[in-house]
Amino acid sequence: MSASELLSQLQERFGETLLDARVAVGEVTVEVAPQDLIATATALRDEQAFRFEQLIDVCGVDYLAYGETEWATDETTSSGYSRGVEARAAGRLPMLDDDLSVETLQKDRRFAAVYHLLSVSGNRRLRLKVFAPDEQLPVIPSVIDVWNVANWFEREAFDLYGIIFSGHPDLRRILTDYGFIGHPFRKDFPLSGNVEVIYDPEKQRVIYQPVSIEPRVLVPRVVRAEAVAEQADEDSATDDVEEEASDA
Repeated sequence: MSASELLSQLQERFGETLLDARVAVGEVTVEVAPQDLIATATALRDEQAFRFEQLIDVCGVDYLAYGETEWATDETTSSGYSRGVEARAAGRLPMLDDDLSVETLQKDRRFAAVYHLLSVSGNRRLRLKVFAPDEQLPVIPSVIDVWNVANWFEREAFDLYGIIFSGHPDLRRILTDYGFIGHPFRKDFPLSGNVEVIYDPEKQRVIYQPVSIEPRVLVPRVVRAEAVAEQADEDSATDDVEEEASDA
């Protein structure tokens, strides 16, 4: 079955339950509302026409400032290395500019969970996307009763993005320390973090302290052919001066 045929089959079965349905990167991606997630997931797993028996992964996504160009220069582009140092994305460098916050292109649709499904019997894949209705307290139903492998996947999305999966039996951090502050994959999380861990020789134990890294703007270093040629000329000129000085 091709991706377009699967898309048509899904649209016929679920109708208006699908808030969005398309073929992207050779695979079908559908979106449902949080209240329809469990029923849709159960049908995708159990109905003979779909049989998505396996959950491959659950990924959290933060759409803050999605689609915004982060850098601006005289020759700016939205991708690649031809970018400058004027921060445009919300929360990227809050310590340098108090007016960095911007509205996202998806108001009240900041956090999403994306479920990657595999039908072993049908040899096909499907992406199922669900947006949390409230970005201040993003809550999405847990699918652990549909696919119990979701346990650690949902814990990871909670740890890194702060997405709360209601009904999860053991929703706690899995990658960061239990005393970690914040959720590190959120777009407004500081690049240098909030705290650092060091060994205190006086207390003879590991302690937390405010991060000591000074904020800075990160600009990719690009080596271009003309820059290499200019550097070679400068090196040659320096060598000539040193030789003349040694001869004198």
